[in-house]
Amino acid sequence: MSPSGGVTRNTLRRQISGALRDEVLAGRLPSGKEFTVKQIAEQYGVSATPVREALFDLASQGLLVSDEHRGFQVRAFTAGDYRAIVQARSVIVEGVFSGCHPVTVRGEAMTSVRRRASEAARAARGGDLDVLIGYDLRFWRELSAFVGNPNISDFLATLRVQGWVFLVHRLRTSAERDRLLWLDHEALAEAVTADDRAAVLEMLRAYYARELEWADRLLITEPGATETGVTEPGVTEPGAAGPCGAVPSTTGPGTTGSCAAGPCAREPGAGDGR
Repeated sequence: MSPSGGVTRNTLRRQISGALRDEVLAGRLPSGKEFTVKQIAEQYGVSATPVREALFDLASQGLLVSDEHRGFQVRAFTAGDYRAIVQARSVIVEGVFSGCHPVTVRGEAMTSVRRRASEAARAARGGDLDVLIGYDLRFWRELSAFVGNPNISDFLATLRVQGWVFLVHRLRTSAERDRLLWLDHEALAEAVTADDRAAVLEMLRAYYARELEWADRLLITEPGATETGVTEPGVTEPGAAGPCGAVPSTTGPGTTGSCAAGPCAREPGAGDGR
């Protein structure tokens, strides 16, 4: 294949992967929805190869389940899955920050983070989930970049997307949506910028507690919710915090500081789904 052909295929692969991910996040491709490579290729008017690669990309991110005979299916996350996602993120974050892993916060990067925070908070107050998801993902992704380890950032971002896939259709139909949507993006960004560790930890712990409490209630009410083998509802494992993203402490914009989250994994803390 010529270089230009490879570039075109990779570009299509990324575009299709991004478009399908957006469809899943928006709930337009609901959990359990089945489709084949041929169907998606015909929908987008492209060849099967970039579509197949895009679908396997999404499967590797845990968003799709592949079956040799039936094609692909949007993964149906349970409350147990969500609780496990929350705990996985909390373990990573605590591992990074409890050992005071050095982080570098650049002033220009925080300008972008604050802009994402403002847009995410505005969307949350307005109840616009589609806009909120996009800005929320960018907000946490840019914060996690301060860790300086792309493997950690990528994995945290994947878990956050999975959390949103679980949450989005529940939030659209929940009478508790206004209470469940997190509105503190801007306050957290300012606390990180100001190196206010006490404020960062207070916000994150409250955030985690609310997320885990909701997951535990869903474990009781949703059939099959404990498939992942999580602890019984109401029982919090030691050190369980939540998908807080990589939130660093700083010694001021443009400087290198140490961790902020520290032992943020305090029961009953969890939450990264949004």
